[in-house]
Amino acid sequence: MNSTLSFRLDDFEGPLDLLLHLISKNKLNIYDIKISELVDQYMDYINKLQQEDMDVASEFLEMAARLIYIKSVSLLPKYEETEELKKELQGELIEYQTCKLIAAMLSERTEGFKMFVREPVRVDIDKTYKRNHDATVLVKYYEDAAGRGLRKLPPDVKAFSGIVHKKIVSVSSGIITVLRKFKRRKSVKFAEMFRESNSRSEVVATFLAILELLKGKRIATEEKNGEVIVNYIENSSKVAQTDAE
Repeated sequence: MNSTLSFRLDDFEGPLDLLLHLISKNKLNIYDIKISELVDQYMDYINKLQQEDMDVASEFLEMAARLIYIKSVSLLPKYEETEELKKELQGELIEYQTCKLIAAMLSERTEGFKMFVREPVRVDIDKTYKRNHDATVLVKYYEDAAGRGLRKLPPDVKAFSGIVHKKIVSVSSGIITVLRKFKRRKSVKFAEMFRESNSRSEVVATFLAILELLKGKRIATEEKNGEVIVNYIENSSKVAQTDAE
């Protein structure tokens, strides 16, 4: 069984490749490896390389130590660990052998090129949704999806009703409203100036109008009995002209 070893380290891609060669050469059963025979063949190869002063890759030495350990454990009375170690090594060898066979088949199909093209395969897609969900979960996600859709739509007209539909009163119209109050009387209570104001805009316009008229000296204010009275100045144009001079 210990025949002359004539191969070199470069002939193998790794320790598993060497083990497969030894198994094939010695016609061993890969599914029932006899570690004692395999380790002897392997160590003969390693020792031969070392005698020739050749560098041995660390992965080959690591496998040698692994095989020796398995053989040593097998000599013990309890050999449960041995079976586990043998199964692990056997699985690695079978897997490596399968990869080599597939690589050889692909090499033939590619006709020398490092490329493999697979023909398209028709795949039938089952679009049936087979999961089950609680009704409350479906409602929640439906509302979320519907809400996202509604957020992309333009705002409803009612959203602008508080801004667009409100009446905007200018200061100029407020001045006219204030002056109309002096048609029949020359003095009006300050509070009465805002009695006909129906909105905040009208109140602000009236107040700004009073300030403008006071600034132009067309009206004046005084306090009587704790109330503010607004008086109309008849010769307001003359007063303003006199102040300008």
